[in-house]
Amino acid sequence: MRFATYLSPADGNEHVALVEDDHLLGLSGTERLIDLLGDDGDRLAAAGDTARRTPLEVVPLAEARLRAPVPVPPSVRDFMAFEEHVRNAGRRFGHDVEPVWYEQPVFYFSNPAAVRGARDEVEISPGSSAFDYELEIGAVVGQGGRDLAPAEAESHIAGYLLISDWSARDLQRAEMTVHLGPVKGKDGATSLGPFLVTADELEPFRAGNAYDIELTATVNGREWTRGNWSTMHWSFGQLLAYASRGTELRPGDLIGSGTVGTGCIAELQAVHGDEAYPWLQAGDEVRLEADRLGAIEARILPAPPVVPLG
Repeated sequence: MRFATYLSPADGNEHVALVEDDHLLGLSGTERLIDLLGDDGDRLAAAGDTARRTPLEVVPLAEARLRAPVPVPPSVRDFMAFEEHVRNAGRRFGHDVEPVWYEQPVFYFSNPAAVRGARDEVEISPGSSAFDYELEIGAVVGQGGRDLAPAEAESHIAGYLLISDWSARDLQRAEMTVHLGPVKGKDGATSLGPFLVTADELEPFRAGNAYDIELTATVNGREWTRGNWSTMHWSFGQLLAYASRGTELRPGDLIGSGTVGTGCIAELQAVHGDEAYPWLQAGDEVRLEADRLGAIEARILPAPPVVPLG
């Protein structure tokens, strides 16, 4: 099943919908998608059956006002699970992949309040002149847990979605010189969606540690990125297991894969040079897409002014 969150044209309220045949089948009531999580998937499946039988309304997908499937996740953890990305990004700074990366997955916490829908505009971060997209896959936790083993952790995933972790590379570089962060380099915007896709929809495409799903990114109609989800070094089961070590995962938590190989401008510049792939500018149109998962389409807006600290 594929689920979305949208603003109803009838009542203007936020509703969950089942996505079928390029239409949204809306659910009545005020339950959010996160309210349908917390078990082994039965509540989500029942909601899909209800939407098929007695939809609140049927809205063409092309006309829908989409929100992020989970508009405010309880937490956002973003990993670095693709070796090609880690290797290429390291070239920019003259080093290879750190040995610890092969020993354990690594992540940082991002900002739940910065989540955007798949068709929302995105502002450049204040003070940044090196703004970047990052093409990623996300897993939404369905059933919480603590100290999970990788084999059981995958069954705790409600579904998968597309992510763009928008990044201010100049801010990120500066703040990480003090060995903290990334913080302001990452918390301006994170686009999600358009759909939450349950794992059974993807099972025919299983390959390696993930799925044989192609991902692309275009800027102003020109293809910049082409990668594949199946090239993940760390599986989502391993990512959830590590994230849950010594702490609790909660329904709705978002786990990001990190960038697919060649899936950001910083990486492309390291391989091909700065002139071939310039940083994003106001007015640019960015489209990130994955087979089965849909597309994020974002127009880049100018940065708000920087508010001085003193």
